[in-house]
Amino acid sequence: MRPLVKDHIPYFLKYIDLIPETDIISALKSNHQSTLDFIESIPRLKVNHFYDEGKWTVKQVINHIIDTERILSYRALRFARGDSQLLPGFDENLYAANANLTETNMQLLMDEFDSVRLSTILMFKQLAEKQLLLKGNMASGETNVLSIGYFICGHAQHHVNVIKERYL
Repeated sequence: MRPLVKDHIPYFLKYIDLIPETDIISALKSNHQSTLDFIESIPRLKVNHFYDEGKWTVKQVINHIIDTERILSYRALRFARGDSQLLPGFDENLYAANANLTETNMQLLMDEFDSVRLSTILMFKQLAEKQLLLKGNMASGETNVLSIGYFICGHAQHHVNVIKERYL
């Protein structure tokens, strides 16, 4: 089952549309492996590269994928458990500026992404259809759990595409 347009905020659509799978577990697993394979393929000389002044480095983009998945998984958990109260947004640039990536290597980021995604997959595996369809409120609007899962995949894929197009 895929999310319907009425199930999420309009902003999610461009990310959800990047994911072809018709069930959330397949989507999470497929995107997990393709993202890991991509991260592993990034030339180590490029990890601190940014494509324009004021843009993030490759390591910062990968860390952003991880931070965002953690935050969105938490939101999905809250909504799946029936907690629909308004959840605040987050400032991705503040998170990027305060991440300690100077001594962080790509293997650590790969391991972290792997762990976070495995945790996300396990959480979604134990959700029934009824829970996937529960909605909650984010600062940007009302969204259901299933849409958050697809957004997690599409968000990672979007940034993989950006790195391929602008950084490598």
